[in-house]
Amino acid sequence: MGGVPARAAAWLLFALLLSSSAHSFYLPGVAPRDFITGEELIVKVNKLSSTKTQLPYDYYYLKYCKPDKILNSAENLGEVLRGDRIENSVYRFRMREEEPCKVACRLTLDAESAKNFKEKIDDEYRVNMILDNLPVAVLRQRRDGSQSTTYEHGFRVGFKGNYAGSKEEKYFINNHLSFRVKFHKDELTDTARIVGFEVTPNSIKHDYKEWDAKNPQVTTCNANTKNLVQGSTVPQEVDTDKEVVFTYDVSFMESDIKWASRWDTYLLMNDDQIHWFSIINSLMIVLFLSGMVAMIMMRTLYRDIANYNQLETQDEAQEETGWKLVHGDVFRAPINPGLLCVYVGTGVQIFAMALVTMIFALLGFLSPSNRGGLMTAMVLLWVFMGLFAGYSSSRLYKMFKGTEWKKTTLKTAVMFPGILFAVFFVLNALIWEERSSGAVPFGTMFALFCLWFGISVPLVFVGSYLGFKKPPMEDPVKTNKIPRQIPEQAWDDWLLCLLLVC
Repeated sequence: MGGVPARAAAWLLFALLLSSSAHSFYLPGVAPRDFITGEELIVKVNKLSSTKTQLPYDYYYLKYCKPDKILNSAENLGEVLRGDRIENSVYRFRMREEEPCKVACRLTLDAESAKNFKEKIDDEYRVNMILDNLPVAVLRQRRDGSQSTTYEHGFRVGFKGNYAGSKEEKYFINNHLSFRVKFHKDELTDTARIVGFEVTPNSIKHDYKEWDAKNPQVTTCNANTKNLVQGSTVPQEVDTDKEVVFTYDVSFMESDIKWASRWDTYLLMNDDQIHWFSIINSLMIVLFLSGMVAMIMMRTLYRDIANYNQLETQDEAQEETGWKLVHGDVFRAPINPGLLCVYVGTGVQIFAMALVTMIFALLGFLSPSNRGGLMTAMVLLWVFMGLFAGYSSSRLYKMFKGTEWKKTTLKTAVMFPGILFAVFFVLNALIWEERSSGAVPFGTMFALFCLWFGISVPLVFVGSYLGFKKPPMEDPVKTNKIPRQIPEQAWDDWLLCLLLVC
Protein backbone atom coordinates (compact mmCIF):
# COMPACT_ATOMS: atom_id res chain seq x y z
CA MET A 1 0.00 0.00 0.00
CA GLY A 2 2.97 2.28 0.52
CA GLY A 3 3.45 2.60 -3.23
CA VAL A 4 0.04 4.19 -3.84
CA PRO A 5 0.80 7.58 -2.19
CA ALA A 6 4.13 7.74 -3.99
CA ARG A 7 2.47 7.03 -7.33
CA ALA A 8 -0.22 9.65 -6.62
CA ALA A 9 2.42 12.22 -5.71
CA ALA A 10 4.26 11.52 -8.96
CA TRP A 11 1.09 12.01 -11.01
CA LEU A 12 0.33 15.23 -9.12
CA LEU A 13 3.81 16.57 -9.86
CA PHE A 14 3.41 15.66 -13.53
CA ALA A 15 0.06 17.48 -13.70
CA LEU A 16 1.57 20.59 -12.10
CA LEU A 17 4.37 20.59 -14.66
CA LEU A 18 1.86 20.39 -17.50
CA SER A 19 -0.25 23.21 -16.09
CA SER A 20 2.69 25.53 -15.49
CA SER A 21 3.15 28.42 -17.86
CA ALA A 22 5.57 27.93 -20.72
CA HIS A 23 8.21 30.49 -21.59
CA SER A 24 9.87 30.66 -24.98
CA PHE A 25 13.53 31.49 -25.37
CA TYR A 26 15.79 33.02 -27.97
CA LEU A 27 19.21 32.00 -29.09
CA PRO A 28 22.07 34.02 -27.58
CA GLY A 29 22.67 37.29 -29.40
CA VAL A 30 19.46 37.32 -31.43
CA ALA A 31 16.82 38.26 -28.86
CA PRO A 32 14.48 41.13 -29.85
CA ARG A 33 15.03 44.58 -28.45
CA ASP A 34 12.29 47.12 -27.80
CA PHE A 35 13.03 50.81 -28.47
CA ILE A 36 11.12 53.75 -27.08
CA THR A 37 10.60 56.99 -29.00
CA GLY A 38 13.73 59.12 -28.92
CA GLU A 39 16.05 56.30 -27.89
CA GLU A 40 19.46 56.46 -29.54
CA LEU A 41 20.14 54.05 -32.40
CA ILE A 42 23.79 53.30 -33.06
CA VAL A 43 24.80 52.34 -36.58
CA LYS A 44 27.88 50.15 -36.83
CA VAL A 45 30.02 49.68 -39.90
CA ASN A 46 31.30 46.36 -41.18
CA LYS A 47 33.74 45.30 -43.88
CA LEU A 48 33.86 46.39 -47.51
CA SER A 49 32.99 43.39 -49.67
CA SER A 50 32.83 42.65 -53.38
CA THR A 51 31.57 39.89 -55.67
CA LYS A 52 34.46 40.49 -58.10
CA THR A 53 37.18 39.79 -55.55
CA GLN A 54 37.27 37.72 -52.39
CA LEU A 55 39.33 40.20 -50.35
CA PRO A 56 37.32 42.12 -47.73
CA TYR A 57 38.61 45.40 -46.33
CA ASP A 58 38.04 47.36 -43.17
CA TYR A 59 35.51 50.17 -43.55
CA TYR A 60 38.07 52.79 -42.54
CA TYR A 61 40.53 51.52 -45.14
CA LEU A 62 38.87 54.17 -47.29
CA LYS A 63 38.83 57.77 -46.16
CA TYR A 64 35.35 57.88 -44.64
CA CYS A 65 34.16 59.97 -41.71
CA LYS A 66 35.63 58.67 -38.45
CA PRO A 67 34.35 59.09 -34.89
CA ASP A 68 36.62 60.55 -32.23
CA LYS A 69 37.52 57.05 -31.06
CA ILE A 70 37.07 53.87 -33.09
CA LEU A 71 35.69 51.02 -30.98
CA ASN A 72 35.76 47.41 -32.16
CA SER A 73 32.75 45.27 -31.30
CA ALA A 74 33.30 41.86 -29.74
CA GLU A 75 33.25 39.22 -32.47
CA ASN A 76 33.09 35.45 -32.38
CA LEU A 77 35.55 33.12 -34.07
CA GLY A 78 33.46 32.78 -37.21
CA GLU A 79 33.19 36.54 -37.73
CA VAL A 80 36.96 36.95 -37.50
CA LEU A 81 37.57 34.12 -39.97
CA ARG A 82 35.04 35.66 -42.39
CA GLY A 83 36.87 38.98 -42.30
CA ASP A 84 34.15 40.91 -40.45
CA ARG A 85 35.39 44.02 -38.66
CA ILE A 86 32.47 45.63 -36.83
CA GLU A 87 33.20 49.15 -35.56
CA ASN A 88 31.33 52.25 -34.46
CA SER A 89 30.55 55.09 -36.85
CA VAL A 90 29.48 58.73 -36.98
CA TYR A 91 25.94 57.77 -37.98
CA ARG A 92 23.56 58.03 -35.02
CA PHE A 93 19.76 58.19 -35.09
CA ARG A 94 16.96 58.58 -32.60
CA MET A 95 14.03 56.21 -32.74
CA ARG A 96 11.10 57.57 -34.79
CA GLU A 97 12.69 61.03 -35.08
CA GLU A 98 13.42 61.96 -38.68
CA GLU A 99 16.60 63.88 -39.45
CA PRO A 100 16.82 65.37 -42.96
CA CYS A 101 20.12 66.46 -44.47
CA LYS A 102 22.54 65.97 -41.61
CA VAL A 103 26.23 66.65 -42.28
CA ALA A 104 28.58 63.87 -41.16
CA CYS A 105 31.93 65.48 -42.00
CA ARG A 106 33.98 67.26 -44.64
CA LEU A 107 37.13 65.66 -46.05
CA THR A 108 39.76 66.46 -48.67
CA LEU A 109 41.05 63.50 -50.67
CA ASP A 110 44.78 63.12 -51.05
CA ALA A 111 46.39 61.11 -53.84
CA GLU A 112 46.38 57.82 -51.93
CA SER A 113 42.77 58.18 -50.76
CA ALA A 114 41.56 59.00 -54.27
CA LYS A 115 43.49 56.00 -55.63
CA ASN A 116 41.93 53.68 -53.03
CA PHE A 117 38.43 54.94 -53.80
CA LYS A 118 38.92 54.44 -57.53
CA GLU A 119 40.24 50.89 -57.04
CA LYS A 120 37.28 49.94 -54.88
CA ILE A 121 34.82 51.46 -57.36
CA ASP A 122 36.46 49.47 -60.18
CA ASP A 123 36.12 46.26 -58.15
CA GLU A 124 32.47 47.06 -57.29
CA TYR A 125 32.98 47.07 -53.54
CA ARG A 126 29.96 47.53 -51.30
CA VAL A 127 29.73 49.16 -47.88
CA ASN A 128 28.14 47.08 -45.13
CA MET A 129 26.46 48.64 -42.10
CA ILE A 130 24.52 47.17 -39.18
CA LEU A 131 21.60 48.47 -37.12
CA ASP A 132 20.12 46.26 -34.39
CA ASN A 133 21.87 43.24 -35.92
CA LEU A 134 20.26 43.94 -39.32
CA PRO A 135 22.52 44.64 -42.31
CA VAL A 136 21.80 47.68 -44.42
CA ALA A 137 20.33 46.90 -47.82
CA VAL A 138 19.32 48.62 -51.04
CA LEU A 139 15.72 48.01 -52.10
CA ARG A 140 15.33 46.50 -55.56
CA GLN A 141 12.26 45.53 -57.59
CA ARG A 142 12.11 41.92 -58.71
CA ARG A 143 12.76 41.39 -62.43
CA ASP A 144 9.99 38.83 -62.88
CA GLY A 145 7.32 41.54 -63.11
CA SER A 146 5.83 40.88 -59.68
CA GLN A 147 5.23 43.59 -57.11
CA SER A 148 7.51 42.02 -54.50
CA THR A 149 10.88 43.53 -53.72
CA THR A 150 14.25 42.14 -52.73
CA TYR A 151 17.27 43.45 -50.89
CA GLU A 152 20.83 43.88 -52.09
CA HIS A 153 23.16 43.72 -49.13
CA GLY A 154 25.19 46.89 -48.68
CA PHE A 155 25.53 49.80 -51.08
CA ARG A 156 28.11 50.64 -53.74
CA VAL A 157 31.12 52.74 -52.79
CA GLY A 158 30.58 54.68 -55.99
CA PHE A 159 30.19 54.37 -59.73
CA LYS A 160 31.82 55.35 -63.02
CA GLY A 161 30.31 57.66 -65.60
CA ASN A 162 30.90 60.69 -67.75
CA TYR A 163 29.54 64.22 -67.93
CA ALA A 164 27.14 65.22 -70.68
CA GLY A 165 29.04 66.01 -73.86
CA SER A 166 32.24 64.35 -72.64
CA LYS A 167 33.60 60.87 -73.36
CA GLU A 168 36.12 60.90 -70.52
CA GLU A 169 35.16 58.42 -67.81
CA LYS A 170 35.08 59.77 -64.26
CA TYR A 171 34.74 58.23 -60.81
CA PHE A 172 31.96 59.35 -58.48
CA ILE A 173 31.44 58.56 -54.80
CA ASN A 174 28.15 57.95 -53.00
CA ASN A 175 28.53 60.62 -50.34
CA HIS A 176 24.87 61.08 -49.38
CA LEU A 177 22.95 58.24 -47.72
CA SER A 178 19.18 58.28 -47.33
CA PHE A 179 18.39 55.80 -44.55
CA ARG A 180 14.95 54.38 -43.92
CA VAL A 181 14.31 52.41 -40.74
CA LYS A 182 11.28 50.13 -40.69
CA PHE A 183 9.75 49.38 -37.30
CA HIS A 184 6.92 47.27 -35.93
CA LYS A 185 4.99 49.07 -33.22
CA ASP A 186 3.56 47.50 -30.10
CA GLU A 187 0.13 49.06 -29.53
CA LEU A 188 0.09 48.30 -25.81
CA THR A 189 3.49 49.65 -24.73
CA ASP A 190 4.12 52.11 -27.62
CA THR A 191 7.57 50.57 -28.03
CA ALA A 192 8.87 49.47 -31.41
CA ARG A 193 11.14 46.82 -32.85
CA ILE A 194 13.33 47.39 -35.88
CA VAL A 195 12.37 45.11 -38.78
CA GLY A 196 14.17 46.74 -41.71
CA PHE A 197 17.19 48.90 -42.49
CA GLU A 198 17.26 50.35 -46.01
CA VAL A 199 19.46 52.90 -47.72
CA THR A 200 19.41 54.85 -50.97
CA PRO A 201 22.92 56.04 -51.89
CA ASN A 202 23.42 59.25 -53.87
CA SER A 203 26.36 61.17 -55.24
CA ILE A 204 25.97 64.93 -54.71
CA LYS A 205 28.52 67.70 -54.96
CA HIS A 206 27.48 69.74 -51.97
CA ASP A 207 27.80 73.52 -51.82
CA TYR A 208 27.92 75.77 -48.77
CA LYS A 209 28.26 79.49 -48.15
CA GLU A 210 30.49 79.40 -45.09
CA TRP A 211 31.63 76.32 -43.22
CA ASP A 212 30.67 76.22 -39.55
CA ALA A 213 32.44 73.32 -37.85
CA LYS A 214 29.98 73.29 -34.92
CA ASN A 215 26.81 73.46 -37.01
CA PRO A 216 27.67 72.81 -40.67
CA GLN A 217 25.00 73.65 -43.23
CA VAL A 218 24.99 73.00 -46.97
CA THR A 219 22.91 74.78 -49.59
CA THR A 220 22.34 71.71 -51.77
CA CYS A 221 19.84 70.30 -49.29
CA ASN A 222 17.52 72.08 -46.90
CA ALA A 223 16.66 70.54 -43.54
CA ASN A 224 13.65 72.80 -43.04
CA THR A 225 11.83 71.88 -46.25
CA LYS A 226 13.12 68.28 -46.15
CA ASN A 227 14.14 68.57 -49.79
CA LEU A 228 17.34 66.74 -50.52
CA VAL A 229 18.67 68.58 -53.53
CA GLN A 230 18.23 72.26 -54.22
CA GLY A 231 19.17 73.31 -57.74
CA SER A 232 21.88 71.39 -59.55
CA THR A 233 22.39 67.68 -58.92
CA VAL A 234 26.04 67.45 -59.94
CA PRO A 235 27.59 64.20 -58.65
CA GLN A 236 30.64 64.21 -56.38
CA GLU A 237 33.76 63.36 -58.36
CA VAL A 238 36.66 61.40 -56.89
CA ASP A 239 40.06 62.91 -57.57
CA THR A 240 43.13 64.25 -55.81
CA ASP A 241 42.55 67.39 -53.71
CA LYS A 242 38.79 67.10 -54.19
CA GLU A 243 36.69 68.17 -51.22
CA VAL A 244 33.91 65.75 -50.24
CA VAL A 245 31.06 66.54 -47.85
CA PHE A 246 29.39 63.42 -46.44
CA THR A 247 25.72 63.83 -45.51
CA TYR A 248 22.79 61.61 -44.62
CA ASP A 249 19.14 61.75 -43.72
CA VAL A 250 16.93 59.37 -41.76
CA SER A 251 13.26 58.50 -42.12
CA PHE A 252 11.11 55.98 -40.26
CA MET A 253 8.27 53.86 -41.60
CA GLU A 254 5.88 51.67 -39.65
CA SER A 255 5.65 48.13 -40.99
CA ASP A 256 3.36 45.14 -40.54
CA ILE A 257 6.35 42.81 -40.63
CA LYS A 258 6.90 41.19 -37.26
CA TRP A 259 10.30 40.85 -35.67
CA ALA A 260 10.38 37.07 -36.17
CA SER A 261 9.94 37.53 -39.95
CA ARG A 262 12.26 40.46 -40.53
CA TRP A 263 14.93 38.31 -42.21
CA ASP A 264 12.53 36.94 -44.85
CA THR A 265 13.09 39.82 -47.27
CA TYR A 266 16.86 39.62 -46.82
CA LEU A 267 16.83 35.93 -47.72
CA LEU A 268 14.53 36.30 -50.73
CA MET A 269 16.59 35.69 -53.83
CA ASN A 270 16.09 36.81 -57.42
CA ASP A 271 15.85 34.12 -60.08
CA ASP A 272 18.80 35.67 -61.88
CA GLN A 273 20.91 35.19 -58.76
CA ILE A 274 20.32 31.42 -58.86
CA HIS A 275 22.98 29.66 -60.92
CA TRP A 276 20.56 27.54 -62.91
CA PHE A 277 23.14 26.60 -65.54
CA SER A 278 25.59 25.30 -62.94
CA ILE A 279 22.85 23.37 -61.14
CA ILE A 280 21.53 21.75 -64.33
CA ASN A 281 25.07 21.02 -65.53
CA SER A 282 25.93 19.30 -62.25
CA LEU A 283 22.70 17.29 -62.30
CA MET A 284 23.32 16.17 -65.88
CA ILE A 285 26.85 15.03 -65.04
CA VAL A 286 25.63 13.10 -61.98
CA LEU A 287 22.81 11.45 -63.94
CA PHE A 288 25.11 10.61 -66.86
CA LEU A 289 27.80 9.03 -64.68
CA SER A 290 25.24 7.21 -62.52
CA GLY A 291 23.52 5.83 -65.61
CA MET A 292 26.81 4.75 -67.13
CA VAL A 293 27.88 2.92 -63.96
CA ALA A 294 24.43 1.33 -63.63
CA MET A 295 24.54 0.08 -67.22
CA ILE A 296 27.99 -1.45 -66.74
CA MET A 297 26.92 -3.15 -63.50
CA MET A 298 23.71 -4.48 -65.03
CA ARG A 299 25.52 -5.88 -68.06
CA THR A 300 28.10 -7.54 -65.83
CA LEU A 301 25.47 -9.07 -63.56
CA TYR A 302 23.36 -10.30 -66.48
CA ARG A 303 26.41 -11.89 -68.09
CA ASP A 304 27.43 -13.63 -64.85
CA ILE A 305 23.90 -14.89 -64.22
CA ALA A 306 23.67 -16.17 -67.77
CA ASN A 307 26.99 -17.99 -67.39
CA TYR A 308 25.86 -19.58 -64.12
CA ASN A 309 22.63 -20.77 -65.70
CA GLN A 310 24.56 -22.44 -68.53
CA LEU A 311 26.75 -24.51 -66.17
CA GLU A 312 25.96 -28.19 -66.63
CA THR A 313 28.21 -29.95 -64.12
CA GLN A 314 29.10 -29.48 -60.45
CA ASP A 315 32.76 -29.08 -61.34
CA GLU A 316 31.94 -26.18 -63.65
CA ALA A 317 29.83 -24.53 -60.92
CA GLN A 318 32.75 -24.59 -58.51
CA GLU A 319 35.08 -22.89 -60.97
CA GLU A 320 35.98 -19.29 -60.14
CA THR A 321 34.56 -17.03 -62.78
CA GLY A 322 33.43 -13.43 -62.85
CA TRP A 323 33.55 -11.67 -59.50
CA LYS A 324 34.68 -14.89 -57.81
CA LEU A 325 38.11 -14.34 -59.32
CA VAL A 326 38.83 -11.47 -56.91
CA HIS A 327 36.77 -12.44 -53.85
CA GLY A 328 39.90 -13.71 -52.12
CA ASP A 329 41.75 -10.42 -52.63
CA VAL A 330 39.08 -7.85 -51.79
CA PHE A 331 39.97 -7.62 -48.11
CA ARG A 332 43.73 -7.86 -48.55
CA ALA A 333 45.64 -5.15 -46.69
CA PRO A 334 47.02 -2.47 -49.04
CA ILE A 335 50.70 -1.68 -49.42
CA ASN A 336 50.42 1.26 -47.00
CA PRO A 337 47.52 0.44 -44.65
CA GLY A 338 48.37 3.22 -42.22
CA LEU A 339 47.89 5.93 -44.84
CA LEU A 340 44.52 4.47 -45.88
CA CYS A 341 43.41 4.48 -42.23
CA VAL A 342 44.41 8.13 -41.93
CA TYR A 343 42.33 9.00 -45.00
CA VAL A 344 39.33 7.05 -43.69
CA GLY A 345 39.55 8.69 -40.26
CA THR A 346 39.77 12.15 -41.79
CA GLY A 347 36.82 11.39 -44.06
CA VAL A 348 34.73 10.25 -41.10
CA GLN A 349 35.65 13.45 -39.27
CA ILE A 350 34.59 15.63 -42.21
CA PHE A 351 31.37 13.68 -42.74
CA ALA A 352 30.41 13.85 -39.06
CA MET A 353 31.12 17.59 -38.98
CA ALA A 354 28.99 18.21 -42.08
CA LEU A 355 26.14 16.03 -40.80
CA VAL A 356 25.92 17.67 -37.37
CA THR A 357 26.26 21.13 -38.95
CA MET A 358 23.28 20.46 -41.22
CA ILE A 359 21.26 19.18 -38.26
CA PHE A 360 22.01 22.35 -36.30
CA ALA A 361 21.09 24.45 -39.33
CA LEU A 362 17.75 22.65 -39.70
CA LEU A 363 17.02 23.28 -36.01
CA GLY A 364 17.61 27.01 -36.51
CA PHE A 365 20.76 27.35 -34.42
CA LEU A 366 22.73 28.68 -37.42
CA SER A 367 20.30 31.33 -38.64
CA PRO A 368 21.65 34.34 -40.59
CA SER A 369 20.92 36.58 -37.61
CA ASN A 370 23.58 34.67 -35.68
CA ARG A 371 26.43 36.21 -37.65
CA GLY A 372 29.50 33.98 -37.83
CA GLY A 373 27.65 31.10 -36.19
CA LEU A 374 28.07 28.74 -39.15
CA MET A 375 31.84 29.15 -39.34
CA THR A 376 32.22 28.88 -35.55
CA ALA A 377 30.09 25.73 -35.46
CA MET A 378 32.08 24.09 -38.26
CA VAL A 379 35.43 24.76 -36.58
CA LEU A 380 34.28 23.54 -33.16
CA LEU A 381 32.55 20.48 -34.60
CA TRP A 382 35.67 19.60 -36.57
CA VAL A 383 37.65 19.75 -33.34
CA PHE A 384 35.28 17.54 -31.35
CA MET A 385 34.74 15.05 -34.17
CA GLY A 386 38.38 14.05 -33.78
CA LEU A 387 37.05 11.37 -31.41
CA PHE A 388 35.32 9.60 -34.31
CA ALA A 389 38.35 10.06 -36.56
CA GLY A 390 40.62 8.27 -34.11
CA TYR A 391 38.09 5.50 -33.47
CA SER A 392 37.43 4.71 -37.13
CA SER A 393 41.09 4.83 -38.17
CA SER A 394 42.18 2.52 -35.32
CA ARG A 395 39.39 0.02 -36.02
CA LEU A 396 40.39 -0.23 -39.66
CA TYR A 397 44.09 -0.38 -38.78
CA LYS A 398 43.47 -3.26 -36.39
CA MET A 399 41.52 -5.12 -39.07
CA PHE A 400 44.66 -4.88 -41.22
CA LYS A 401 46.59 -6.41 -38.27
CA GLY A 402 48.69 -3.30 -37.80
CA THR A 403 50.81 -2.83 -34.68
CA GLU A 404 51.98 0.82 -34.83
CA TRP A 405 48.61 2.29 -33.83
CA LYS A 406 50.17 5.29 -32.05
CA LYS A 407 51.98 6.35 -35.22
CA THR A 408 48.79 6.01 -37.26
CA THR A 409 46.83 7.95 -34.65
CA LEU A 410 49.35 10.79 -34.70
CA LYS A 411 49.14 10.97 -38.49
CA THR A 412 45.34 11.06 -38.28
CA ALA A 413 45.52 13.94 -35.81
CA VAL A 414 48.07 16.14 -37.58
CA MET A 415 48.49 15.21 -41.26
CA PHE A 416 45.38 16.64 -42.88
CA PRO A 417 44.98 19.59 -40.44
CA GLY A 418 48.71 20.29 -40.82
CA ILE A 419 48.49 20.51 -44.62
CA LEU A 420 45.37 22.65 -44.32
CA PHE A 421 46.99 24.94 -41.77
CA ALA A 422 50.16 25.33 -43.87
CA VAL A 423 48.12 26.44 -46.90
CA PHE A 424 46.02 28.67 -44.65
CA PHE A 425 49.14 30.28 -43.17
CA VAL A 426 50.62 31.06 -46.61
CA LEU A 427 47.34 32.53 -47.90
CA ASN A 428 46.93 34.52 -44.70
CA ALA A 429 50.39 36.03 -45.15
CA LEU A 430 49.50 37.10 -48.70
CA ILE A 431 46.18 38.58 -47.53
CA TRP A 432 47.95 40.39 -44.70
CA GLU A 433 50.28 41.98 -47.24
CA GLU A 434 47.22 43.31 -49.10
CA ARG A 435 46.03 44.96 -45.85
CA SER A 436 42.75 43.09 -46.10
CA SER A 437 40.49 42.56 -43.11
CA GLY A 438 40.30 38.91 -44.16
CA ALA A 439 43.76 38.36 -42.66
CA VAL A 440 43.39 36.39 -39.43
CA PRO A 441 45.09 38.11 -36.46
CA PHE A 442 47.83 36.40 -34.46
CA GLY A 443 45.56 35.95 -31.45
CA THR A 444 43.01 34.02 -33.51
CA MET A 445 45.78 31.90 -35.06
CA PHE A 446 46.98 31.03 -31.56
CA ALA A 447 43.41 30.14 -30.55
CA LEU A 448 43.14 27.78 -33.54
CA PHE A 449 46.43 26.15 -32.52
CA CYS A 450 45.08 25.66 -29.00
CA LEU A 451 41.88 24.09 -30.33
CA TRP A 452 43.91 21.78 -32.56
CA PHE A 453 46.56 20.56 -30.13
CA GLY A 454 44.61 21.12 -26.91
CA ILE A 455 41.32 19.43 -27.85
CA SER A 456 41.38 17.77 -31.28
CA VAL A 457 44.65 15.82 -30.94
CA PRO A 458 43.82 14.40 -27.47
CA LEU A 459 40.34 13.41 -28.67
CA VAL A 460 41.85 11.56 -31.65
CA PHE A 461 44.06 9.58 -29.27
CA VAL A 462 41.12 8.84 -26.96
CA GLY A 463 39.04 7.59 -29.88
CA SER A 464 41.95 5.54 -31.19
CA TYR A 465 42.49 3.94 -27.77
CA LEU A 466 38.81 3.01 -27.53
CA GLY A 467 38.80 1.62 -31.07
CA PHE A 468 41.95 -0.44 -30.61
CA LYS A 469 40.54 -2.06 -27.47
CA LYS A 470 37.66 -3.48 -29.51
CA PRO A 471 38.09 -6.91 -31.12
CA PRO A 472 39.14 -6.73 -34.77
CA MET A 473 36.51 -6.86 -37.50
CA GLU A 474 36.31 -10.26 -39.18
CA ASP A 475 36.53 -10.54 -42.95
CA PRO A 476 33.41 -12.12 -44.51
CA VAL A 477 35.61 -14.22 -46.84
CA LYS A 478 39.03 -15.76 -46.47
CA THR A 479 41.89 -13.83 -48.03
CA ASN A 480 44.24 -15.78 -50.29
CA LYS A 481 47.82 -16.05 -49.11
CA ILE A 482 49.18 -15.45 -52.60
CA PRO A 483 47.83 -12.24 -54.15
CA ARG A 484 46.35 -12.52 -57.61
CA GLN A 485 48.36 -10.83 -60.33
CA ILE A 486 46.42 -7.92 -61.80
CA PRO A 487 47.75 -6.66 -65.15
CA GLU A 488 48.61 -2.99 -65.32
CA GLN A 489 46.08 -0.82 -67.10
CA ALA A 490 47.02 1.46 -69.96
CA TRP A 491 47.40 5.08 -68.96
CA ASP A 492 44.90 6.29 -71.57
CA ASP A 493 42.08 4.30 -69.91
CA TRP A 494 42.07 6.21 -66.64
CA LEU A 495 42.79 9.47 -68.49
CA LEU A 496 39.64 8.96 -70.58
CA CYS A 497 37.59 8.34 -67.42
CA LEU A 498 39.06 11.46 -65.84
CA LEU A 499 38.14 13.56 -68.87
CA LEU A 500 34.57 12.21 -68.80
CA VAL A 501 34.22 13.13 -65.12
CA CYS A 502 35.59 16.63 -65.70
